[in-house]
Amino acid sequence: MTKILVVDDSDAVRSEMRELLVSKGYTVVEGVDGLDGLKQANSQSDIDMVISDLNMPEMDGIMMCSKIREIPAYKTTPIFMLTTESSLELKNAAKAAGIMAWIVKPFDGPRVLLMLDKVFAAGKKSA
Repeated sequence: MTKILVVDDSDAVRSEMRELLVSKGYTVVEGVDGLDGLKQANSQSDIDMVISDLNMPEMDGIMMCSKIREIPAYKTTPIFMLTTESSLELKNAAKAAGIMAWIVKPFDGPRVLLMLDKVFAAGKKSA
């Protein structure tokens, strides 16, 4: 079963994302901020994707994702940033941290699922 780590300091956003992903058969692990998200990634080695907020207490999403990339099991794991931010500077920093997609809040559920399907289908072709 595909496992996705969702990290956001908003209970409502995590809940909405969890409901969307679970409805399509994904297993969801949650982090309440960047530090907790990193802890979740460190405590498991079978997360297939990370979806993270950018602006969070304790550790922002870009820093968390950079640190997750340092974990050998997650060198190539797809990471999506979920945020209200849209500056080119932040997008470039996210790209440098290994983040492959930028999802703008409020997110469109069907579009997010389509993005996930494409990423996972591409991964299966190359496996």
